[in-house]
Amino acid sequence: MPSRRALIGGVAASVAAAVLAAPQVRAQTLPGVIVVGGGFAGASCARALKRLDRDLAVTLIEPEAAYLACPFSNEVLAGLRGIEAQTFGYDQFGDIALIRKRAVVVDAERRRVRLEDGAEIGYTRLVLAPGIDLRFDALPGYDEAATATMPHAWKAGAQTLLLRDQLAAMPDGGIVVLAAPANPFRCPPGPYERASLIAHYLKTSKPRSKLIILDAKDAFSKQRLFEAAWQELYPGLIEWVPLSSGGRVTEVDPATRTLVTEFGDHKADVANVIPPQRAGAIAQSAGIADQTGWCPIDPVSFESRLQPAIHVIGDAAIGGAMPKSAFSANAQAKACAAAVAALVRERPPAQPKLINTCYSLVAPGYGISIAGVYQPRDGLLAEVEGAGGTSPLEAPRSVRELEAAYAQDWFRTITSEVFG
Repeated sequence: MPSRRALIGGVAASVAAAVLAAPQVRAQTLPGVIVVGGGFAGASCARALKRLDRDLAVTLIEPEAAYLACPFSNEVLAGLRGIEAQTFGYDQFGDIALIRKRAVVVDAERRRVRLEDGAEIGYTRLVLAPGIDLRFDALPGYDEAATATMPHAWKAGAQTLLLRDQLAAMPDGGIVVLAAPANPFRCPPGPYERASLIAHYLKTSKPRSKLIILDAKDAFSKQRLFEAAWQELYPGLIEWVPLSSGGRVTEVDPATRTLVTEFGDHKADVANVIPPQRAGAIAQSAGIADQTGWCPIDPVSFESRLQPAIHVIGDAAIGGAMPKSAFSANAQAKACAAAVAALVRERPPAQPKLINTCYSLVAPGYGISIAGVYQPRDGLLAEVEGAGGTSPLEAPRSVRELEAAYAQDWFRTITSEVFG
């Protein structure tokens, strides 16, 4: 696995290369670039565009007054962190035009974005970073109303607090059931970090309780690391039921908190259902999502393969081997910004090389990670063989403590960079 210093150095080198590649000659007429979505992908891209070309007219469209970050929100569930630590505003965006309305329709032919109040804005290039929508049509019984009883908490905020409160109200000896979806979905290690931190809460506050993971997969990210940690920290507390053993949930009954599988029913005191996902709604209106619900892109420019002059970054994009994570979103945003800054000045974009590192907390002071390096190959973002890896399986607790500290450092760094 590359060292933390090497990873940070690689990111710095990539950003420096992008800045050096920025056009030095400014046009008199400023092209307009619109970025839709103020999460890690969209906000990072808007900032990077302005850094690369100060004369570029950049508009960020984001209806929310603050962004609620998903990374570290699992700590909120376990009572280790307040929701305010996940909340970031948009008051440090300087000369980036900020529109606090929802973008609802993209007219790709006319190159215009329509807002919720009916106003339209034209663009030269459009960057869409809409994140995910939850598919409430994918699991019988699980619709938006069901989230009041069986929260997903896969978008940080009210759902996070609801699941936290349900765990706090559950009697000792209760059963928590977490349903994990099939790939692809936002943050592949996320359900297993969540299970770990809920287990930590149960172990310390409700030790007679149990957590069951019903999984629509037979394997998951960082599996050996998670399972070794569970055996060490939470023996007998977590039960993982894979697809081949009847883990796929086929139906739910919110009234009784029952999850149905092909092998039997599971009645929960607290049920956390993470449903299948797809690209955010505006991707559908823009015509950039394919039959999978996600958005195919050119891996060099992040331009949509279905609509010209529209670029897609973050969770909504089909990123090949690159996972859907905040680190990925930030890296893609910078590469996309460099490509857009070149294209609006009629220059060819440079080939990017992207890095992703994903930290997971298994307990306070116990972290594990996976890292990868990606570059365009055969029309997708492919992993560079031998350039990534995971935390060592056999490692002393001091290494786990160091990785937990790295995770905290990363979160402080990325949120400061993106939101100021």
